[in-house]
Amino acid sequence: MFNIALFGCGRIGKVHAVNIDAHPMTQIRAVIDPYAEGAAQLAEKYHADVMTTEEALADPDIHAVCICSATDTHANLIELAAKAGKAIFCEKPIDLSLARVQDCLEVVEASDVKFLLGFNRRYDPQFRTLKDLFESGAIGKAETLVITSRDPSPPPAEYVRVSGGIFRDMSIHDLDMARFIMGEDPISVSAHGACLVDPAIGEAGDIDSAVIVLYFPSGAMANIINSRRSGYGYDQRIELHGSKGMLKAGNVREHLVEHWSEDDCSSAKPQYFFLERYKEAYIAEWQHFVDVLEGKTEPQCSGIDGELALELAEAALESLETHQTVNL
Repeated sequence: MFNIALFGCGRIGKVHAVNIDAHPMTQIRAVIDPYAEGAAQLAEKYHADVMTTEEALADPDIHAVCICSATDTHANLIELAAKAGKAIFCEKPIDLSLARVQDCLEVVEASDVKFLLGFNRRYDPQFRTLKDLFESGAIGKAETLVITSRDPSPPPAEYVRVSGGIFRDMSIHDLDMARFIMGEDPISVSAHGACLVDPAIGEAGDIDSAVIVLYFPSGAMANIINSRRSGYGYDQRIELHGSKGMLKAGNVREHLVEHWSEDDCSSAKPQYFFLERYKEAYIAEWQHFVDVLEGKTEPQCSGIDGELALELAEAALESLETHQTVNL
């Protein structure tokens, strides 16, 4: 049994708490959060202790940390956990600053601890099947990849101001998926964007609609389409076209019942948000981390993957600002 220190008991912390508790090989040993009431409630629910960061990292019975706290705390907590010799699972991103990410990863490497970064979409059963079929040769050589990602509704402007912008906050998932699906790193990035959804987002200094084009050494291209609003649910699709055919992973809908009548045909909308859409991905992601803890495998999504995804996000921002393709 592996004892886990859970940092952060907000929305994503609660998602991981459920999966930690449900897994037969893990349990929550400590909960750490500046919101004392929330920490106490979560600790009571899972029969854990509320601890300070120092107490948790000094506890020899704690084997690993699960970092789900605010973004600006991630890098510091990663470094402290690494120096304490704890295995680390951390939600993305490591930090919004590329230089800070690089400094943090140097500490992780020097400490020689296991580190898994939470790009959960890599573990989604639909996307994983698409990747496996591609790697089996089902569609031959990849030519074009299209990733569509639209949130159901825009976030408040207050969130936008501290998010790091759409490329670092939202598109970064899709930039990582492009690398993951294609199995190679882009050599150039071109980005275009506008504020089409909510003027308050533009006033906060960001855009809410974007298109990113990636070029790969093989000659293949990827097109990422992002919007902060769909109006119909959490729109998450991937289409990969190759020399021998196409692979397509569509939306997971609220249900599979279709209504056919003389007038029209209708079906359910996509599941509403990431908590529903990626429920199975979060479970599979935690199973992978347990496999890492048991020594069965190495982390499939490392800190380097987080660094490279952030580099692509930074390149997209540079392209948007300069109206030029950025070569990597």
